[in-house]
Amino acid sequence: MKFKPTPHRWSLTPRQAIAVQKKLADKIVVRKPTKRLRFIAGIDLAFTESLTHCIAAAVVWDRDAKCIVESAHAKRVVRMPYIPGLLSFREAPAALAALRKIRGPVEAIMCDGHGIAHPRRFGIACHLGYICNIPAIGCGKSRLIGKHAEPATRRGSSRILKVGTEQVGLALRTRDNVKPVYISVGHLIDLEAARKVSLDCACGYRLPEPTRQADILVAKLTSEDADDTN
Repeated sequence: MKFKPTPHRWSLTPRQAIAVQKKLADKIVVRKPTKRLRFIAGIDLAFTESLTHCIAAAVVWDRDAKCIVESAHAKRVVRMPYIPGLLSFREAPAALAALRKIRGPVEAIMCDGHGIAHPRRFGIACHLGYICNIPAIGCGKSRLIGKHAEPATRRGSSRILKVGTEQVGLALRTRDNVKPVYISVGHLIDLEAARKVSLDCACGYRLPEPTRQADILVAKLTSEDADDTN
């Protein structure tokens, strides 16, 4: 993966971080991908018991073969306090470190978090997508902003997530009769493509496999880290 130079420092004040979000939000590109996206790197993150370090897992899922093809992880010092809306400044350094270890193809990133469905339209999927310069999808387990009508109960049903009249994402049902997930554009993708990728990667569970498998891996890593500490 070819990353852009990181366009800012990670040790920032909240005011500085907000200014970065507002500046970079204008650089997010929403467009239909130029090719079919097959290799999707799911990203999930957790924190050590001391909350001093962030652990990131990156799991590459083959959308066509329906299997994991590679995984990597990294651990980094947390440089930003917990502030809602600024979580990517805590999490992105570890996520980027994990992604840098991936040797095989990655054609898109899927984050357990949000893209433009964010108060300043710059969630972690935007942050990672912009720096990695590849399509990125936010797939959140819970709603951060906006309102939506309830999707029908069948898999594949969706309803628009809006802030006022602005469409910022979708509430997407990935399995019959389960809670929807919240899909939003991160970078270099449009919402319809993000919906299709997310649904194709949802193989019997609520969460699409890239982020589900990353969640499983990061939980294992966090447990092992706690055992090593004790």
